[in-house]
Amino acid sequence: QVQLVESGGGLVQTGGSLRLSCAASGRVISLNTMDWYRQAPGKQRELVARIRRSGTTNYADSVKGRFTISRDNAANMVYLQMNSLKLEDTGVYYCHLLDAWSLEYWGQGTQVTVSS
Repeated sequence: QVQLVESGGGLVQTGGSLRLSCAASGRVISLNTMDWYRQAPGKQRELVARIRRSGTTNYADSVKGRFTISRDNAANMVYLQMNSLKLEDTGVYYCHLLDAWSLEYWGQGTQVTVSS
């Protein structure tokens, strides 16, 4: 059974930083594509950052240069370092796993609120 558990969300002022963590069980993260998505109130869920099996990463244009996705293979954890946070970064952030059989798994989400 695959489980993804996010943590690290919270309330932060504009310009601040947060580090989100995703603990994975049931799959080896280094063998799968791992993503961070977010959903702002009234908006669709959007892809924020991706790290592939190869280690290559991709980012939404809105977060390039500010967010960094990384993983700790030994701990089976994925992280999202978020710097220079903006009001529009507010939302629920979800950890997502896409396995080799194209099956998808989601965490329960963690709230990030950026205030002025």
